[in-house]
Amino acid sequence: MNGASDTIDAFHRGRFHVVQPKGRGHRSGMDAMLLAALVADDRSIKVADLGAGAGAAGLAVLSRLPKAEAVLFERSAEMADYARRSIALPENAHMAGRVSVVEADVTLTAKARNDAGLADEVFHHVIMNPPFNDAGDRRTPDALKAEAHAMTDDLFEGWIRTACAIMIPGGQLSLIARPQSIAEVITACGRRFGGIEITAIHPREGENAVRILVTAIKGSRARLSLRTPLIMHEEGTHKFSPFVDDLNNGRAAYARLSRSRNR
Repeated sequence: MNGASDTIDAFHRGRFHVVQPKGRGHRSGMDAMLLAALVADDRSIKVADLGAGAGAAGLAVLSRLPKAEAVLFERSAEMADYARRSIALPENAHMAGRVSVVEADVTLTAKARNDAGLADEVFHHVIMNPPFNDAGDRRTPDALKAEAHAMTDDLFEGWIRTACAIMIPGGQLSLIARPQSIAEVITACGRRFGGIEITAIHPREGENAVRILVTAIKGSRARLSLRTPLIMHEEGTHKFSPFVDDLNNGRAAYARLSRSRNR
C-alpha cells in the first residue's frame, strides 16, 4: 500500500489513530465517534463493529472503555487491511491486544454467517454505521466506495438480523443513519429488538436533522422513545456544542435512558 495515498488521523485528542485512504473510500469522522459514544458500559464487554471500515468506531469504544474488547467485521479486503494497519500503529499499542479484524460479509445468514466468524450470541454490543449511498444514485467512480453495500430496501434487515444473531439476549444494538431510514430501521428491529431510543441530530437550532442515533435491546418489549435532539453546532458557527464536543473526543458517552444489565 502506498503511504502517499493514506492519512493517519488522530481521534479522541490523540488517544488513538486510524490509517485511512486519502481522497477515496468512506473516511471516518464525527459519525463514527457519535456511534461509539452510544456504548456506555463499564463491564468487561465484547463489542462487534459491523462494516467497520478502517476501524474508527470500534477503536473509539476501546479508547474510552478499558475493559472492552472489539471485533471489527469488514467485507472489503482493502478496508480490512486498513483496520489491521490502524491496530498496528504504535499510537494504538495500548489497545491492540483487545481488538481483532475479521473479513466477512455481514449480510450472510445461518451456517455461512457462523463459518465467516459471525458466531451466535457472543457480543454484548453491536454497533453499525451502514453505507449511506443509495442504490439509485449515479454510480460512483470511486471503486472503494462502490465496493460497499448499496443502501437497498433490505440493507437494514440484513444487518440487523445479523446483529441479533451474534448478540447475547439483552444485548444492545447501536447505529447511526440518515433520518429517511427511520422506517426501515424500526421495521428491521421488528420483534428482535425493543426499547428503541431514537435521537435526531441537527446541525444547528432551526435546521433539519441530518442523522439519527438509534439504540435498542435484544428481546426487550419496551416501547419506542424519541429523545431530546442533539444540536451539533453553536448558532452561527462551526464550533461544536460542549456536549457534542465531549462525545466526539471520548470524554462522555451517550447512555440510554433505560439500560439493560444482562450479560
